[in-house]
Amino acid sequence: MNILVLADHEAKSIYDYYEPGKLRGIDLIISCGDLSAAYLEFFATMCHAPVLYIKGNHDKRLIENPPSGCIDIDGQIYRYGDLRILGLGGCMRYTPNHPTQFTESQMRARLRRLRFSLWRNKGFDILVTHAPAFELNDMPDLPHRGFQCFRTLLDKYRPKLFVHGHVHETYGSEFKRRDVYGDTVVINAYEYYVVEYPPRPDAKAVSPAESSLQAGVGA
Repeated sequence: MNILVLADHEAKSIYDYYEPGKLRGIDLIISCGDLSAAYLEFFATMCHAPVLYIKGNHDKRLIENPPSGCIDIDGQIYRYGDLRILGLGGCMRYTPNHPTQFTESQMRARLRRLRFSLWRNKGFDILVTHAPAFELNDMPDLPHRGFQCFRTLLDKYRPKLFVHGHVHETYGSEFKRRDVYGDTVVINAYEYYVVEYPPRPDAKAVSPAESSLQAGVGA
């Protein structure tokens, strides 16, 4: 299965310069937040694959005007065939009363509300968040600090894949596209990236321009 993951920045090469067949071979599209409704609707229209999304720290607009043809998985476990996908949007709270920003204790409370769903589904296979996990490709400033409870989830359930956004490639040399934490492959979805599922922990990270999407997945 080929999953196209998106986050934070619209990619001209697959949006402004879209060509028929460019999304051929993509089985699932997942947005990790901070992308407009129009952008997500474009992929829902142009690709046969379902478009799943969570909300980022700038996504109050998606609460008011959700993207048509897309599936909001924020705060729930979504089943796609045999895959169990857990979505948790938002980032560390740095603006008072912002609906998609949370303190660590507030994010833990969101997880407590999912306890029955986690038990019923026997865990999950893919974790989709906007913010990274604490000290796992995050940054020291409060807005870009990761959540400790995400690491707890990874330690307890050991999903095969963890996809997040929020830390931009343009922020500096510390950016990591692909990493491994225990049994979990970690992908920063900034702009876009194609990951094969189940992921190979030893696979080399490549830039979006070198990814299989450019070559026409499944051609």
